Amino acid sequence: MIASIRLSSIAAAFVALSIAGSAFAQDKPVRVRGEIVSLEGPIMTVKSRDGSEMKIKLADNVGISGIIPVKLEDIKPNSYIGVSSMPQPDGTQRAMHVHIFPEALRGTAEGHFPWDNQPKSMMTNATVANMVKSVDGETITVKHKDGEQKIVVPPSAPIVTYVPGSMADLKPGAKIFIVAAARQPDGTFTASRVSVGKDGLTPPM
Repeated sequence: MIASIRLSSIAAAFVALSIAGSAFAQDKPVRVRGEIVSLEGPIMTVKSRDGSEMKIKLADNVGISGIIPVKLEDIKPNSYIGVSSMPQPDGTQRAMHVHIFPEALRGTAEGHFPWDNQPKSMMTNATVANMVKSVDGETITVKHKDGEQKIVVPPSAPIVTYVPGSMADLKPGAKIFIVAAARQPDGTFTASRVSVGKDGLTPPM
């Protein structure tokens, strides 16, 4: 029951974040990928992957999700997944990573849209229709509200899922991902949600 409540809280936060993403479009929210340098009160200092240092003020009710590794076998038909990928000449997508959403998060940011993990990369949040082994790895067909994609998941692609997290996870050295940090006039940022890798994992989103 407690786990269900926690996942419901995560679900609510993600739904709110999706809505906020649209509402803040004019403010150009920033995705943050990096390593925590320090946490002093609500101010988290992060060294981003480009080497710059960012000051991020966490909301009083900040939502924290842990990211843990799982296996390809944990992806099942009807699983709701997110995939960052690179388009291939044959029209398929080659996965750079896969995250499995908990059932409470089914439908989060559904669709196929540009992403910034790498230049020209895409993100697909969709339901698994079927899985077929191929020479290059597993080929997964996913369906979303606007259509479907075939995604090749190579053995090198990390596969992760979300678990409840806490402020205790936000410690120096931990790797984090923030999907929507709001830039402030003084050059700092604010954030209402943080995803943090457990046990040294780097969130691959």
